[in-house]
Amino acid sequence: MTPASPIRLLLVDDHAILREGLAALLASMDGLEVVGQAGDGATALDMYRDLQPDVVICDLRMVPMDGTEFTAAVRAEYPSARVILLTTYDTDEEVFRGLRAGAASYVLKDVAPAQLVETVQAVHAGRKAIDPAIAAKLAEHVASDGLTARQLEVLQCLAEGRSNLEIASTLYISEGTVKAHIKAIFQKLGARDRTQAVTIGIKRGFIRGL
Repeated sequence: MTPASPIRLLLVDDHAILREGLAALLASMDGLEVVGQAGDGATALDMYRDLQPDVVICDLRMVPMDGTEFTAAVRAEYPSARVILLTTYDTDEEVFRGLRAGAASYVLKDVAPAQLVETVQAVHAGRKAIDPAIAAKLAEHVASDGLTARQLEVLQCLAEGRSNLEIASTLYISEGTVKAHIKAIFQKLGARDRTQAVTIGIKRGFIRGL
């Protein structure tokens, strides 16, 4: 029998030491072949066009093009592209963004080598493979997700320490409407007060730039 062709991998991470360590690990595994490495999303997109790898393993947090943006871009050109995002699990919202962009899997960076190989094989076979720890967080997030665009604006104002009157003036809405939005935010996030709402908002990636 002719042996099966190895699964061709493209690795994307802006930390060279981590990327090269991962490349060495995967290259030592039977049935896997690392065909390329990139330090940023834009370079990875060019390499994907040239190499046409079977699976991409990409860091979630990179600049200027992060893992989610790369996933969206590569799948816009190649709808069958299979991307595994690596994450330290910074915020729930980032993971959701990657899922919406078309990522096939999320893997925590401290994953056991055998589990990583199983994930690569599952994704290569066309299945989604979500790490159980991430899946549990996603389920928790879904239960309290659903802030509207206006509520996100109000939450951002809360994070900036604005009073209800200041929020009303900033967003051109009434103070009563502000109070209603804050009440809804507390309910959706399961927060007792402004401080807890802001803390949860930061954790889930709703609040940026503080």
